[in-house]
Amino acid sequence: MNWNTWLRQVHRWLSIVFTVTVIICFVALGVGLPAWVFYLPLPPLALLLFTGLYLFVLPYTSRWRRGRRAALKA
Repeated sequence: MNWNTWLRQVHRWLSIVFTVTVIICFVALGVGLPAWVFYLPLPPLALLLFTGLYLFVLPYTSRWRRGRRAALKA
């Protein structure tokens, strides 16, 4: 599997984990669980930030590489 494909898959699964943890936080708010439960979404959110930034920059870097390759051939 390609590195970019693998990272996209990880990003998708992280979004599911993040959504589930946010739902757990809302349930915990209604039940009255301890306050540390509200920190559960932060690790998946941080990972989503890094994978999302990489996926955001990916088209720009590939365009930049194509331009460099074309300049080297000319």
